[in-house]
Amino acid sequence: MKFTIGNARMLDGKIVDVVVNGEVISEIGSGLKVGEVIDAKKNLLIPGLVDLHTHLREPGREDSETVATGSAAAAKGGYTAISAMANTFPVADTAGVVEQVYRLGQEAGLCDVFPIGAVTQGLKGEALAELGAMANSKAKVRIFSDDGKCVSDPLLMRRALEYVKTFNGIIAQHAQDPALTVGSQMNEGIVSARLGLTGWPAVAEEAIIARDILLAEHVGSRLHICHLTTAGGVELVRFAKSRGINVTAEVTPHHLLLIDELVQNYDPIFKVNPPLRTEKDVLALRKGLADGTIDIVGTDHAPHPTEDKDCEWQSAAFGMVGLETALSVVVKAMIESNLMSWSDLVDRMSITPAKIAGYSKHGNQILKGSQANLTIIDTDKTWIVDRNRLSSKSKNTPFDGMKLHSQVIHTFLNGKQVLNDGLVVNGGSN
Repeated sequence: MKFTIGNARMLDGKIVDVVVNGEVISEIGSGLKVGEVIDAKKNLLIPGLVDLHTHLREPGREDSETVATGSAAAAKGGYTAISAMANTFPVADTAGVVEQVYRLGQEAGLCDVFPIGAVTQGLKGEALAELGAMANSKAKVRIFSDDGKCVSDPLLMRRALEYVKTFNGIIAQHAQDPALTVGSQMNEGIVSARLGLTGWPAVAEEAIIARDILLAEHVGSRLHICHLTTAGGVELVRFAKSRGINVTAEVTPHHLLLIDELVQNYDPIFKVNPPLRTEKDVLALRKGLADGTIDIVGTDHAPHPTEDKDCEWQSAAFGMVGLETALSVVVKAMIESNLMSWSDLVDRMSITPAKIAGYSKHGNQILKGSQANLTIIDTDKTWIVDRNRLSSKSKNTPFDGMKLHSQVIHTFLNGKQVLNDGLVVNGGSN
C-alpha cells in the first residue's frame, strides 16, 4: 500500500512530501498526494531512532517487561530498532534463546528487535557462550555482551574478541572491575561519604576500559564500551581513537543529565548501574558526545516491578526505564545547551548506532529508495513526564514530573505506522 507523509520538515529546513510504497520511500517532492495523506504539520522528519542497549526481561522476568511492552515503549520513544540485552532467564547464551527473543519481536511488530548474545555461559564469566551458533542463527547476532556483569577475566575477554573477529562481531563491555565494586551502592565521592553508602570508584570503570582498549588493539577486533560515565573514561576512549583502535562508546540519557547529589534523599529511583556521577563527569560526557569521542546514545532501558524500586535504598534494584524519554532528555542536555544540533542528535541516536550494529535497514538518510523507518517529532512541544502514562510495563523513571521539550508524535516501521499522534498502533497500520 502507498501513503504520503505530507508537509514534513527535513533537517535542512525544507518542507516536503514523502511517499511510502510498501516498505520503502518511493518519492520525495512537493504537491504529492498518493494514497492516504498523513499531515506532518511541518514537524521534523528523521530516520527512526536505534538503541543498542535495551533490557526487555523476556524470557523470565515478564513481571518487569515483555518484548511486546518494551517494543511499545520503543515505538512511543521514536525507536524503530532496539537491541535486547542477554541477562534474561534463561540467559540468551544459546541460539534457541536469541531466536525466541527475535521471534517475539517480530510478533509484536512495533519495532525491529535484535537480540544481543551473552559473551559467557550463564553470564558467569567462566567459559564462552555459543557465539558462533548465535551468529549463525535466524537472529544473526553480531553484538555480544554480559551487560550487568563485566567480563573481568582478561584471557576470556581476549578469546571473545578473537572469536567475534571472524564474523565481524563486536563485544560490548560493561566496564566495571568487580573486585573494586564489592557492595557498592553509588558513586564514590563526597556524597557517598556523607550518606554512609559504599562508594563506586571511577577507577573501577576506567581500569577495565584501559585494559580492553589494549586487548582490542592487540587482537585487532571491535570493542564497544557500554554506558560510559566518567571523565577519565572519555579521555581513554579519546586516546584509543587517536591511535586508530576500533573502539566505540555510548552514554545514557540519564548520565548526561543527572548527578550523584540526587541520591541525598535515598530515593531508589536514582539507583542505577553504573551510578550517577559528579557534575564534572556529566560535563565531560556531554563534551565527549558533542565532539564524537562518544559515538552514540544508548538508553540502558532497565525496567523493574514497583516492589523492586519502592523499598529501602540497600534493597532496591539498580536501573531506570528510558526508551520513552530518551530523545527529549538528550534534547535538554545537548541541544538546549547549544552543544549539538538536530543533525548531530540524529547521527548519535540513529545513523551511527545502526552502522555500529550493522542494522542496514535503519539509520539511513531520508532518500528515494530508503527503508521507511521514520520518526516525526514536534520540536516545539513541551510535555511533562508522567510515569503512569508510560507504555513500558515498569514505571521506574527518574524523570517523573519533569518538563521536557520535543515529543515524538509519529513512528513508522518498515512502511507501517506504529505510533499515531502519540498513541501506539497495535500491529501497525498502512
